[in-house]
Amino acid sequence: MSTLVFVQLRCTPGTTYRVAEEIVLREIHSELYSTSGEWDLLMKLYIPEDEDVGKYINERLLDIPGIERSLTTLTFRVF
Repeated sequence: MSTLVFVQLRCTPGTTYRVAEEIVLREIHSELYSTSGEWDLLMKLYIPEDEDVGKYINERLLDIPGIERSLTTLTFRVF
């Protein structure tokens, strides 16, 4: 079973659409939204069972130019 995480991203001003396009090209997300407020993007991401969550996110997401900061929320149980 995979691990569901939500990742919020803050982008360098003017790069949000470029960052979103790169995420879409990498095909690692389940859902991706533009948001208002402190964070620019919100993505729903399933981490494969055999992968380390932090390493997976660092190697497949956070190397995209324009990402300034991220906040990852782990989920534990579906109700």
